[in-house]
Amino acid sequence: MLACLIIFGTAGCQQQADKSSAMAETPKEEKLEYAIAIHGGAGTITRENMTPDKEEQYIEALNVALTRGENVLKSGGTSLDAIQAAIMFMEDSPLFNAGKGAVFTSDGQNALDASIMNGADQNAGAVGGVAHIKNPILAARAVMEKSEHVMLAGSGAEKFALSEGIELVDPQYFYTQRRYNALQKVKEQEKAAETIAEEDRHGTVGAVALDKFGNLAAGTSTGGMTNKKFDRIGDAPIIGAGTYADNASCAVSSTGHGEYFIRYAVAHDIAARMEYKGISLQEAADEVVMDKLVEKGGSGGIISVDNVGNVALVFNSEGMYRGYATPNKREVKIYND
Repeated sequence: MLACLIIFGTAGCQQQADKSSAMAETPKEEKLEYAIAIHGGAGTITRENMTPDKEEQYIEALNVALTRGENVLKSGGTSLDAIQAAIMFMEDSPLFNAGKGAVFTSDGQNALDASIMNGADQNAGAVGGVAHIKNPILAARAVMEKSEHVMLAGSGAEKFALSEGIELVDPQYFYTQRRYNALQKVKEQEKAAETIAEEDRHGTVGAVALDKFGNLAAGTSTGGMTNKKFDRIGDAPIIGAGTYADNASCAVSSTGHGEYFIRYAVAHDIAARMEYKGISLQEAADEVVMDKLVEKGGSGGIISVDNVGNVALVFNSEGMYRGYATPNKREVKIYND
């Protein structure tokens, strides 16, 4: 490790040569045929706060989303198509804070954000603050593939989506009693200056994947923060914060208190540490989520996969809806165990 860190100084050239030699002698890991990971949000998620019926619903939904994405990869599809399939299922489920299950703003509306990134060329697309797009991840991908821009917002994003044949819906489609009740609860807690549980306020869905072609992709979609004001936009649609993918390193999707993920460019920071420090995906994710974010006061987590199929699911909150699948292993979990 010392050789990886010491580059400058009187022996800098020799140390750099030693580093290159050591790297050349290190056997490369065998690339898996595919890998995919998903998340449905992180926060104060404990068994004490979860009924058996609700837990079963989440486990089933996560398994379906994971299977949707894995089936694309198994059949030789692309990482972009795989993460889109997984995220669309979660956007259509009222269980998650994205699409159908989006939380409410302070004005009692729904405002959705999403982003997607292609690791092959670092092309990316995002939408923010949309209120009529049924599946924001589709709009984000259209921005990436059909426009010269990276992010579109509000009514402009919706006009673009309509021009691309993406389904728009009446805002009433996003209404769920559970999320409306959560808005009232948060407003009452704010008025009484009480602590607000993260799960009542935050939430996101996301997916990352590696396909048989060696290409990585990442995507994230969210309804944002309960009771958010002034058209607040979090990290989910921001490339480098909520979403990042680069075939040279890894693909990352974030979930948690978005302001912190924006400030510290969490998704990109993980990829950068892998490239600059020569460390593993797990080490980089641990450094950013368990050390840096905790030190700064940020809570949440990430899902990630590197360019040979290693998966890291890291969070500093009490739980994170999550799962991953490779040709050799599959796992879906909720709690911190």
